[in-house]
Amino acid sequence: MTPPSQLDQKENDVTNPTTALDVDLELVEHLEDRAAHIRKQVVRGAYLIPGTVHLGGPLSATDVAVALYYHFLGFDPENLDDPDRNRFILSKGHNGVLLYNILADLGLYTFDEVFGGYNKPHHPFGMHPNMHYIRGIEASTGSLGHGLSLGVGLSLANRADGRTSRTFVMTGDGEMEEGSNWEAIMYAGSHGLSNLVAIVDFNRSTGSFRHGEHMVVDWKPAFESFGWDVVEIDGNDMTAVVRAFSQLPPVVPGEKGKPVAVISNTVKGFGVDFMNGPKWHLGSINDENLQIAIESIDRNKLARRSH
Repeated sequence: MTPPSQLDQKENDVTNPTTALDVDLELVEHLEDRAAHIRKQVVRGAYLIPGTVHLGGPLSATDVAVALYYHFLGFDPENLDDPDRNRFILSKGHNGVLLYNILADLGLYTFDEVFGGYNKPHHPFGMHPNMHYIRGIEASTGSLGHGLSLGVGLSLANRADGRTSRTFVMTGDGEMEEGSNWEAIMYAGSHGLSNLVAIVDFNRSTGSFRHGEHMVVDWKPAFESFGWDVVEIDGNDMTAVVRAFSQLPPVVPGEKGKPVAVISNTVKGFGVDFMNGPKWHLGSINDENLQIAIESIDRNKLARRSH
């Protein structure tokens, strides 16, 4: 008997329903294909890594990260030092395997380069991304709660220089318990950093708790109280992801405005039906579950296409 897909189990409370009438469906289909491929590469990479690797978080965040890197960032592997580039900071740096697989797929590295010595001494690809060792990484992260402050600094500098580029920062929902995030949120709202986008990967599960078992934040009024605009989406629905980023207002050089928070409602381990909850914050892939995971990713991709 085929197990139910995560789409059938999903009960996210998202304020803007998905219709396909106002988005580029060819773009959506292309990004869905890349997202499925990246999910498979994350799983295959985990199979090669002795011990455990972060899996649930990278899989929940794949759709948003793919949409950014393959379209909305205008990411150019041949021009990584362009001062006018858009930037992405993965504040939840323990999900580095997601970025590594995207950068490899975009031609900066090979799969073997990433996973041939992953997280071993003197190997550039560790559990947390290091900008000094890995081309294409904008900030070294891993100690939680620092990415938004870095994003604030970059956004201030870009505005002072009259640039129209954006800085996107992705945090985890558990990471938002760090007080430094709220200092950055308060500062960004007070200084009108309209070129800053914070993305909360709200997968409702940390390494220890499910949503509701620990600290609970009502994201929309919290961000709005600090002067932010807020968009809530189903972050595992590529149509909704594309719409949200397509509708970001233009950045006007030198002008102040509201920063934007995207509350990305996701499922931890999305795409692989047996991965869900704190158990799969860290996990391992073995001979037994590798093919099951790959087949699940394909099945969920087809299920999304039929919705």
